[in-house]
Amino acid sequence: MATVKGDYQDLVDEISALLGAPATLENRDFELIAFGAQDSGGGFDELDLDPVRTRSILTRKSTAAVRSWFEGFGITRAQGPVRIPAAPDAGVLRARICLPVRHRGVVHGYVWLLDSEPGPTAAQLDAALQVTERIGVLLAAEASAGDDVARELRALLTAPAGWQREAATTALRDALGAAADELHALVCVSPWPASATPGAQRVAGTVSVCAVPGPPGDDAAPQTLAALVRLRSPEALGPARTAATRLVDTVGGAGAAGIATARRGLAELPAAWREATAAARAAAARRAAVGVEPVALWAELGPYRLLTALPVEVAHDPVVQPLLARPELARTAEVFLDQAGQAGRAATALGIHRQTLYYRLSRVEQLTGLDLDSGEDRLLLHMALKAARL
Repeated sequence: MATVKGDYQDLVDEISALLGAPATLENRDFELIAFGAQDSGGGFDELDLDPVRTRSILTRKSTAAVRSWFEGFGITRAQGPVRIPAAPDAGVLRARICLPVRHRGVVHGYVWLLDSEPGPTAAQLDAALQVTERIGVLLAAEASAGDDVARELRALLTAPAGWQREAATTALRDALGAAADELHALVCVSPWPASATPGAQRVAGTVSVCAVPGPPGDDAAPQTLAALVRLRSPEALGPARTAATRLVDTVGGAGAAGIATARRGLAELPAAWREATAAARAAAARRAAVGVEPVALWAELGPYRLLTALPVEVAHDPVVQPLLARPELARTAEVFLDQAGQAGRAATALGIHRQTLYYRLSRVEQLTGLDLDSGEDRLLLHMALKAARL
């Protein structure tokens, strides 16, 4: 893939040289692929940048508002250059020329030029459009290859055990080639709207992404996203965490993500998917309760590793129902148990006096019928409170 990325950069630099103007290349989801800067010999000119172009280069994507503004000029349907005027209110301080990148009638991206007087000639723009045709071939090939891998990854994650799973593993191995034997981490993002899937394919570090439907017969189950992330070592999960965070950001922070333990090869991907989906459920539960980041690692789930494996009707024990109607008491009990029954630490964590803690705990015992001096009763209450969030 590095060769392809280098090709993109070379082609963008070629367009910048042809037109004597800085150019950027974005995919059809307005995510930056490459950018070039024409050297005029006069040093850096801050007028070559405006807030929109600066943000695109620094964050490698444009905002939804900017995308809507540009698409309003018909760039998704255009066959030739589209001139777009400046719009200071939208942060677009410089007029632009958009060169659609198409292949076989399908738009795969856009080359953007900052317009100026007198601007490029028709002959220069025609020459630049010939370069965009070469870019379109690369983007189309990359999209096709990515679609093949995504299809086979989805098939493996949803295939029942037995010959169907074995066949899906073989097909994914063929689609990935040498990458099939590398070290990977599987990420689950839930829920995942179908409209967001194409943009996820550009998240750095992902080998493949695919939308995964809920279990058959469960219409209420949300669609999720699976992302296969390449790693350098089993302990260094940073790339997976970064990809997971960016994917959650893609859907406006509305979801949560889980990361499975690292594995080499494809044989254990279904098991990794169970870990990733469980971690995503736990991340959503913990985020709703204590506001932690919406990404969780399977290896760090603690009791949720067992609780997420239980059927919902089993995990939700009726003993906690009286407490759930009294959130203050439920939180008191959970924090007390999280602090290993240490009253002083629990009172400090809750920001209350120790006598207030004792009073609340007595109310917990009255409502649940449990004895908090009993280790087994404590365990039941602790796990039931955790499971109630799932």
